[in-house]
Amino acid sequence: MIESYKKFWDNIFNFSGVSGRADYWWPIIINYILGGIILAIIQAITGHSIDSIYNFGDLTVAWGRNIVVLLVWIATLSVKVRRLHDTDRSGWWILIDLIPLIGTIWFFILMVLPSKNSRWN
Repeated sequence: MIESYKKFWDNIFNFSGVSGRADYWWPIIINYILGGIILAIIQAITGHSIDSIYNFGDLTVAWGRNIVVLLVWIATLSVKVRRLHDTDRSGWWILIDLIPLIGTIWFFILMVLPSKNSRWN
């Protein structure tokens, strides 16, 4: 679990190569849990929603949040592409997620497929 999360951050800008199922799913689960905990802590400290900006401190929290969200988004995008490579598909298959409902379901199926003897190794 920890090793998968380390690989997630070590390969933040690596859009080639492969990532196994564990290297995809553990970081996704950990990021959702950490995001929820951090969001709850920030909202408890400020006393209001993280989207509300009332003073300069709120603005800096919002900017910090935006930077972290961008970094996590890039790392998640790269691990999705590597996971697609592990199922012997092009990274462009990520665009199937843009199709409402059906695309999301199909992308989920692609993410749970077992690894293939990939040409990306």
